Amino acid sequence: MAKLTSKARNKLPKSDFALPAERKYPVNNKSHARNAKSRASEMEHKGKLSPSAKAKIDAKADRILGKKK
Repeated sequence: MAKLTSKARNKLPKSDFALPAERKYPVNNKSHARNAKSRASEMEHKGKLSPSAKAKIDAKADRILGKKK
């Protein structure tokens, strides 16, 4: 996965995040989109992320990855 420094992350627009209000799960490229899907799945399994939030993250990441429903 491409390195995303704090400085570069802070410069990303909200539209580059799967949860833009919280600026969580950056999906600015395919590598980060795949990682966001993986981390969201982990957090849902641990009970730290709701299924609806995971669905939002997956949908945004799938758009970046070019996957269709």
